[in-house]
Amino acid sequence: MTIAFTESDERVALRASVAALGAKYGRDYFEQAAKAGKKTTELWQEAGRNGFLGVAIPEEYGGGGGDIGDLAAVCEELAAAGSPLLLMVVSPAIVGTIIAQYGSDEQKQALLPGLADGTSTFAFSITEPDAGSNSHNIITTAYREADGWRLTGTKTYISGVDEASHVLVVARTEDARTGKLKPALFLIPTDSEGFTYQEIEMGIISPEKQFTLFFDDVRVPADALIGGEGAGIEQLFAGLNPERIMASSFALGTARLALAKASEYAKERKVWDTPIGAHQAISHPLAQSYIEIEMARLMTQKAAALYAAGDVMRAAEAANMAKYAAGEAVCNAVDRAIQTHGGNGLANEYGLVQMLAGSRLSRIAPVSREMALNFVAQFSLGLPKSY
Repeated sequence: MTIAFTESDERVALRASVAALGAKYGRDYFEQAAKAGKKTTELWQEAGRNGFLGVAIPEEYGGGGGDIGDLAAVCEELAAAGSPLLLMVVSPAIVGTIIAQYGSDEQKQALLPGLADGTSTFAFSITEPDAGSNSHNIITTAYREADGWRLTGTKTYISGVDEASHVLVVARTEDARTGKLKPALFLIPTDSEGFTYQEIEMGIISPEKQFTLFFDDVRVPADALIGGEGAGIEQLFAGLNPERIMASSFALGTARLALAKASEYAKERKVWDTPIGAHQAISHPLAQSYIEIEMARLMTQKAAALYAAGDVMRAAEAANMAKYAAGEAVCNAVDRAIQTHGGNGLANEYGLVQMLAGSRLSRIAPVSREMALNFVAQFSLGLPKSY
């Protein structure tokens, strides 16, 4: 017997509740906030009060006790409503997951409740100017001292530091400057002495900004270390796999929004005697996007299910494939939606041209499609490592 794939009743209800919240704010709210240099604070706080930000945080720490698939559903529905929250990818997904899995009891009790209700926002920093996609080349270093640690180094393209109370920093320890990367993760208060950041001017219209971070002998106590010293790649990927799953959902929500706009326009716009959507030159590309979105959503849900089941390697494979598929789907959907609108697709009024840069970013970050393909080639197909 063949059973059609469906989400649980709980997740379906969660999606409906989040979609209703997203509709309350919408694309106009998001764009007005971005253009005015404001944040989406009201939406973030209301999502936190409703329990949406904390759905994947354990119940004993104020969360909903769900899994990354539930949090990804929240991210997707807000993006589909036109009010995506980029820091969901970072704060509850990456940082929250790492603390929940590797933090001490004291760290969990102190940090997770704020992440669950949205009163705390944390940033995450791994990317460095010279390392690029090769995280083994990071040089930000933590030096052990009598009363804690001292950090030096630089990070770049780090989201939302101006909104965060802390930033989770991926660093090397002093005795691990050579050989394979064994990351140590430190939660650094953003008001620490010696820590500064500089905004990177971007062409993307978004309330969340990008920054270069500077750690100039930043001293932190011993309990700033999350998990073990040199705990290994496993600890880092406890956050990076959810990051890919969330990034996929973020892209898919935007793709759904673009496709909905295009479909509505194609039903109403008449140039000759019938709506333009009756013509296959319009309808077929939109149908292709619908298929691409649905396939990417299924892979994203598979990745989330594997991650929740603790199948780390298969989850990593699925998460990379989902990230690749969603990046392609959103770029195609936005491009096709603009083409459907013709000249109107480039007018601010229709809300599509603003999506171009953001959708294109989905092919680059948080992992480029080339690195996703490298992963699949090496681990799925058994081909020789090419980098």
